Amino acid sequence: MMLVLLITAILGASLLSLGSQDSAQIRRWAIAAASAILVLSGSLLMGFDPAVAEPQQAIDWEWLPSLGIHFSLGLDGLSLPLLLLSSLLTLLAIASSPTDQTRPRLYYSLIFLAAAGMAIALLSRDLLLFVLGYELELIPMYLLISIWGGEQRGPAATRFLIFTAISGILLLLGAIATAVLSSQPFSFAFDQLQTIELPLALQLPLLLLFVAAFAIKLPLVPFHSWQPAAYGQASPAIAMLLGGAIAKLGGYGLFRFGCSFFPEAWSLIAPSLAVLAAVTALYGSLNALRQTDLQRLVAFSSIGHMGTLLLALAAGTPLALQGAIAQMVAHGLILALLFQLVGTIERVTGRRDRDQLSGLLNPIRGLPLTAGLLLLAAMASAGIPGLVGFVAEFLIFQGSFAIFPWATVGCIAASGLTAVYFVSLINRACFGKLDNQEARWRPVTVSERWPAVVLALTVMALGLAPQGLVRWSESSSLAIAAHLPQPLQSTIAEGRSRSTPVFPTPSLSAVLQ
Repeated sequence: MMLVLLITAILGASLLSLGSQDSAQIRRWAIAAASAILVLSGSLLMGFDPAVAEPQQAIDWEWLPSLGIHFSLGLDGLSLPLLLLSSLLTLLAIASSPTDQTRPRLYYSLIFLAAAGMAIALLSRDLLLFVLGYELELIPMYLLISIWGGEQRGPAATRFLIFTAISGILLLLGAIATAVLSSQPFSFAFDQLQTIELPLALQLPLLLLFVAAFAIKLPLVPFHSWQPAAYGQASPAIAMLLGGAIAKLGGYGLFRFGCSFFPEAWSLIAPSLAVLAAVTALYGSLNALRQTDLQRLVAFSSIGHMGTLLLALAAGTPLALQGAIAQMVAHGLILALLFQLVGTIERVTGRRDRDQLSGLLNPIRGLPLTAGLLLLAAMASAGIPGLVGFVAEFLIFQGSFAIFPWATVGCIAASGLTAVYFVSLINRACFGKLDNQEARWRPVTVSERWPAVVLALTVMALGLAPQGLVRWSESSSLAIAAHLPQPLQSTIAEGRSRSTPVFPTPSLSAVLQ
């Protein structure tokens, strides 16, 4: 089924590039193909056993045996939630695109090509195959920003290309060096690389290559400068896919390779990563406070939430790692919802500056449904209980406080600032008096509404029933946590100030009960 999913994505890109130039017709075909990919991704749940941490439904074919490269695919509790997220956001990004899209054949083909790269990276069990998938989405996303982006799309796309290319080069160097130093015989297979115990002196430089590569992708401060420009200039539909799904390869890579391949080195640099997490979270939130452009506000908000993700990975406890997986999914859904709503507001009103909007909640002449969903998305991003953002952040803070209390406090403060800038946004844009001369907006169409409604319902459903999110990855997160050296974690904890109380980290089942 995994192979069929990949073939469908690649065929979708190929066939759409040969279709007619009728934008509406191609869009319908693209939605049908993306729906098929989502169904195929969902069907993987039926044969998946959440109690098994090892890869399932595996495929392993020799590809370039002389170079130790296999076409090896597998599914575990880390890749499955992100694959479902990617498939869902691919469909909703296409559905959120205008019906009169210019150059539709190229546009939709590039989206499917980027989705295929994402799927290859998530399903890969071979390090070089992962690099191939990681790089496959680079050119499509660059073209999607540079051709269909905003007024400053050229510089934004170029910056995205340069930073992401550097990330890919660092990743390729790290992959080759890891395979050369770890494998006898030479191999890029995950299973073989994970069983080799390298000296700490070798683990550390290799880990730093991977951390730098994925810190650019995620992004983390100070490797973030491409992100506000790219997210701000990309069309809302492409920003949904880029920020909601593709950027999550950075978190996935830190999880898969940082924690699993180099556990001793990871624990050694964990205190520094925790500090970087707090800095990133506070930096993103403080900069979001200064933004009036809605899309840039959401972009800086995303940086802040990635700091919280890094905190969980640095702590390395089972609960924190479970929260990290939940955070990637929750953030992807919420970010996509925010970008979709911002795009709808801009198309209908012709503006996306916070200070130029007011009265969107007006039930007669405003955009009441869109504004109501924006309020819901803001609450989810701020971590309000009952929504999926709360589930992820609660798990992370519970699992991280005993290891890095001050970094956790910093991330909690950043989460509190999220509520501040979203309250300011809602107060200015959704309330207030409508301008009688300018507020002559057309109604929001059904095709513009339903992607946001689907995302909003998912955010609420996973917030009210969090086991539907976390049960698939509990075994995998426990296995990775067990791989990390607990003595080093104890040393970190004992090195804290004696005035800081130590709280035991509860189990996942105890937290969710």
